[in-house]
Amino acid sequence: MLQPTRTKYRKAHKGRIHGNASRGQLLNYGAYGLKAMEPDRIISKQIEAARVALTRFMKRTGKVWLRIFPNIPVSKKPTEVRMGKGKGSPEYWACRVKPGRIIFEVDGVTEDVAREALYKASTKLPIKTKFIKRF
Repeated sequence: MLQPTRTKYRKAHKGRIHGNASRGQLLNYGAYGLKAMEPDRIISKQIEAARVALTRFMKRTGKVWLRIFPNIPVSKKPTEVRMGKGKGSPEYWACRVKPGRIIFEVDGVTEDVAREALYKASTKLPIKTKFIKRF
């Protein structure tokens, strides 16, 4: 699973995801991409599951670029614990994704293969996505 090697602070505020993506909204590396259409947090397990589905369908041909990284620690209190007594310990890592952000880029395969592979990857993500290609 993806996670930062070190961070400045161990715990983070929940935060809100407002507006559209101002960066990472154009294809930089590949010919095809998967673009987020909704705001949400994507956790590292979901990113890894999508990446595995993508590379398995492409049969390890072509190249895949991951354009997001989970750098937000999400804390959680254990079950059946009373209120108070501070914030819970970090459980997993997440990435805040705004609408318009490119999540994956693919190159070196045909459009049909890329479309199907990115569709399979999108089923592992908690947001609506859109297939895009370079013009």
